[in-house]
Amino acid sequence: MILPNLLACSTCRVSMIEGGGDAAGYSIFALLIIILFVLAGVGFFMARLIRRENENLDPELRDDYVHQ
Repeated sequence: MILPNLLACSTCRVSMIEGGGDAAGYSIFALLIIILFVLAGVGFFMARLIRRENENLDPELRDDYVHQ
């Protein structure tokens, strides 16, 4: 019982107890969801930029692919 008192300030501890004890878990889960959405958005727009660049690239500037 002493360890939680040393690890969390009194405001955080009281808020977590009043929230049913799952407040920290829900906040971590919400942060995980936000991070996943941001990563998905970055991946989507990077793929879109790559596709657009390949469509507009002059064929004369492309390197020939040599299969070995």
